[in-house]
Amino acid sequence: MKDKASYAIELDRAMYGFLEEMAKKYDLADPDKALRCLVNYARAEPAQADAIFAEVRCLDC
Repeated sequence: MKDKASYAIELDRAMYGFLEEMAKKYDLADPDKALRCLVNYARAEPAQADAIFAEVRCLDC
């Protein structure tokens, strides 16, 4: 059995809205699952870490 826990994270409305859209588009259970998919992808593709995390992106500046 996986060692799961709940965590509180801060997201702005646009970020959460994106997760809601992806959950609906890909028939995921909820936005939480969409976020877990993103984290799992980042963990599964370590060669993509710089592409994901090194570049500073501000879509709302």
